[in-house]
Amino acid sequence: MDFIIKASQLLMSLSILVILHELGHFIPAKLFKTRVEKFYLFFDPWFSVVKKKFGETEYGIGWLPLGGYVKISGMIDESMDKEQMKKPAKPWEFRSKPSWQRLIIMLGGVTVNLLLGIFIYSMTLYFYGDKYLSNNNLTDGIWCVSEMANDLGFKNGDKIITANGEKIERFSDVLEKILLSKTITVERNGSTRSIELPVDVIDRFLNNETQLVFYPRIPAVVSLIEKNSNADVAGLQEKDIIVGINNIDIKYFDQFKLELEKNKNKTVELIIQRNNEKILVSAKVNNEGKIGFRPAILSLDQLEELGYYTLNSHEYTFLASIPAGYNKAIKKLNSYINQFMLILNPSSGAYKGLGGFGSIGSMFPSVWNWEIFWNLTAFLSLILAFMNILPIPALDGGHILFLIYEMIVGRPAPEKVMEYAQTIGVVLLLSLLIFANGNDILRLF
Repeated sequence: MDFIIKASQLLMSLSILVILHELGHFIPAKLFKTRVEKFYLFFDPWFSVVKKKFGETEYGIGWLPLGGYVKISGMIDESMDKEQMKKPAKPWEFRSKPSWQRLIIMLGGVTVNLLLGIFIYSMTLYFYGDKYLSNNNLTDGIWCVSEMANDLGFKNGDKIITANGEKIERFSDVLEKILLSKTITVERNGSTRSIELPVDVIDRFLNNETQLVFYPRIPAVVSLIEKNSNADVAGLQEKDIIVGINNIDIKYFDQFKLELEKNKNKTVELIIQRNNEKILVSAKVNNEGKIGFRPAILSLDQLEELGYYTLNSHEYTFLASIPAGYNKAIKKLNSYINQFMLILNPSSGAYKGLGGFGSIGSMFPSVWNWEIFWNLTAFLSLILAFMNILPIPALDGGHILFLIYEMIVGRPAPEKVMEYAQTIGVVLLLSLLIFANGNDILRLF
């Protein structure tokens, strides 16, 4: 069921983005009286799921959900319709239009995706507001969930202050800043120190068993008790909060874990908070420094309810949401571009994290949440805009590059050159598609 819900959200999100992207090409083409032969959601090699012709345009849905397209007359595109290009140019064809009109047609898809991302972010801020944990509110620092954090030089209780000299405002930005920065400044035991990060920090992150590396320090709340474990024998129950061990007050789970490691193969006295009462129980610690329960990873809202943190909350009027949505979109886009640039650096190992539809689908939650759905759709729209503007043949950016060449030189590039470039671009994109989805498949094993 989880797979179906995630797949449904992915399919719906991509369908919205593809249709609107192609409309970005379709509408200016029609305005400039350019014939559009096909308008398709998904690709239709050999056959279509649905198709219907209205006027000069065939509208349809293909069976291969890898995107969509509009086929514009007189244009070298994915269809590689060379026969049409051999005939004399007709007034309604793309190649007959002035270069500035063709440039607007080609920029239409990217422009729509960029504006769509800004619009969706604006509307989510208007309807849902902005709620987050300020980095300043982590007065007792972070919890190093994974050993990877310790290997990099971080310790429980560190207050992460800056990344490459830039102050980190939100806790949600901490991991991203660490993966993209060279130097992190932390406050530890009242003094500041710099942590130099290795160039392969992303590679380490991708090879880490869990992608939960840092988290706000959480209380020791019992989530799942192993059957016949020492915790089970001691009588611990789900939702118990451990607030003391051997007369030592415990506020956070990492403190409790450290005390258990000091008392391997010993019996400890635990103070349990249960239903607003404090209970004293004895539990034996095994030779691994554990008693046999899994801690609850509480959400930020739950931590706020328990009084551990105070979340910042901001509501927006409709007018105020527009510039706020623009700023959020630009921040997200810049972050993605920085990550993309790392992929081009083999030593970072970032290319191993390149994912296909499986990775994109896993971003969606296993329960339908409209706020998360629209925020992810906005982010994917920005990614689609950026990827399409890259100067790669077969993408919008490749066509735009040839148009700019024509506007500068005064004549179009030779058709053979554009045909070969289009073929190379298609091969590159298919190779990238196979590599990204291949990474998804390898992660399953």
